[in-house]
Amino acid sequence: MSPIAVDGAQSGTVKGFEIEDSNIFKLLDRPRPVNVERKRSFDERSFSELSISLTSHILDHLDNVSPPGRRSGFNTPRSSSYFESHPMVANAWDALRRSLVYFREQPVGTIAALDHSSEELNYDQVFVRDFVPSALAFLMNGEDAIVKNFLLKTLRLQSGEKKVDLFQLGEGVMPASFKVLHDPVRNSETLIADFGESAIGRVAPVDSGFWWIILLRAYTKSTGDSSLADMPECQRGMRLILSLCLSEGFDTFPTLLCADGCCMIDRRMGVYGYPIEIQALFFMALRCALLLLKQDVEGKEFIDRIVKRLHALSYHMRSYFWLDLKQLNDIYRYKTEEYSHTAVNKFNVMPDSLPDWVFDFMPSRGGYFVGNVSPAKMDFRWFCLGNCVAILSSLATDEQASAIMDLIESRWEELVGEMPLKICYPAIESHEWRIVTGCDPKNTRWSYHNGGSWPVLLWLLTAACIKTGRPQIARRAIERVESRLAKDHWPEYYDGKNGRYIGKQARKFQTWSIAGYLVAKMMLEDPSHLGMISLEEDKQLRPLVKRSTSWTC
Repeated sequence: MSPIAVDGAQSGTVKGFEIEDSNIFKLLDRPRPVNVERKRSFDERSFSELSISLTSHILDHLDNVSPPGRRSGFNTPRSSSYFESHPMVANAWDALRRSLVYFREQPVGTIAALDHSSEELNYDQVFVRDFVPSALAFLMNGEDAIVKNFLLKTLRLQSGEKKVDLFQLGEGVMPASFKVLHDPVRNSETLIADFGESAIGRVAPVDSGFWWIILLRAYTKSTGDSSLADMPECQRGMRLILSLCLSEGFDTFPTLLCADGCCMIDRRMGVYGYPIEIQALFFMALRCALLLLKQDVEGKEFIDRIVKRLHALSYHMRSYFWLDLKQLNDIYRYKTEEYSHTAVNKFNVMPDSLPDWVFDFMPSRGGYFVGNVSPAKMDFRWFCLGNCVAILSSLATDEQASAIMDLIESRWEELVGEMPLKICYPAIESHEWRIVTGCDPKNTRWSYHNGGSWPVLLWLLTAACIKTGRPQIARRAIERVESRLAKDHWPEYYDGKNGRYIGKQARKFQTWSIAGYLVAKMMLEDPSHLGMISLEEDKQLRPLVKRSTSWTC
């Protein structure tokens, strides 16, 4: 098949895609760390009149916050009591800038890794999910142009034809990645997109579209410029993504059915079905789209569909994916083969399928969203990204968010260890590993996606800590990162039960490891940055959950 491409010789500045900055939404100025007064912004366009501001109980925990208006960057190191200019900050900004990719002299993203000691494979490409922490770092530093360029270029790639062999992909699918090809003869540049047709396992990304919507909202919130999101092309791009995931079919659940390899865990790891990562991103993208869609005829139609789906999705996730000590005990005593709407064990989960490790792992106070729930299947593994996004999107109620943080504190050595942060816990091994991963040599126990430690997750943990009023947890994790991440040349991931060893196939100078550290550092320095990636709880989406609540244990 022919690759999807945008010819730079014909569209170096994409026709119809250039935007003039607007002052229309200057009401979107960032909330000050010392001021919790609610101000109207574009966020209040949602049906629930939400605003993104830090609550006072969070600010009570935030000490040593620098004065508002100052930005962290390579040329602007901090010198406050806690955030003394750490050598890693300058090192990280230098490495991040060296990872920039240019298309017709404009920055359009960052490559996955700058490690020239290993075969590149696709690490020389710009990945949509990988670029998110880089984009947040640039937004926090006042460098908005690169994020704007990235959003527009990926949007243009979305509009191209997408085929794998003879099969046509959905119109709204966003690329997993793209690269810039230089033609010195024609003196032109071309963007080549990968929608999964070149990926290991040939799986199209489900999460790329969700991350794109989330990043568009972050850009709008950070800059106060709504003109980008209001463009007809951006509105259409969002509607195409939403059409894919809101379509009606045979499924009886409001969650999104997905294949293995469709998200950050992009290899076979037994996450097929309804993985928590996709459901949390789906929920957050729907809420962001609700804030970004225009109130025109087409927009209102999607808004109505989103509102209905959010109600069903929030109830389903909070009811059936949530696990704490009381719920674990209930499952332990489940009856099976129950019929009719009065069934308690609605998914016919067999109590004998409960793994031994979960009884010791579950603390008396705490809880989390399990990895997957479907007929006769409950994946009890802890997945970091899904649980953190659940907190940031307010898929988790305030009480559930606190319970997740209780669990992290209680199981610090298991989930954080010597290098934050476990992508999932525990690892699968022996015969189960052979069956679940297909004997994948990269996903051996406590390695890569099978219980490996990923520094990029630090920014998600930090954001969740700030939102729940526990910045001290993030500080503790950052201290562990600063003890060795730069010395190890910014690896992609770490191996071992405690994350002691650089991953056996980890690339060095992995861009999102670098950006994740910077974002975490800048958010702790100026907690108002949290607003671009966090959503307050919508009280209208809070049904009466009849299941157990760990915070009363």
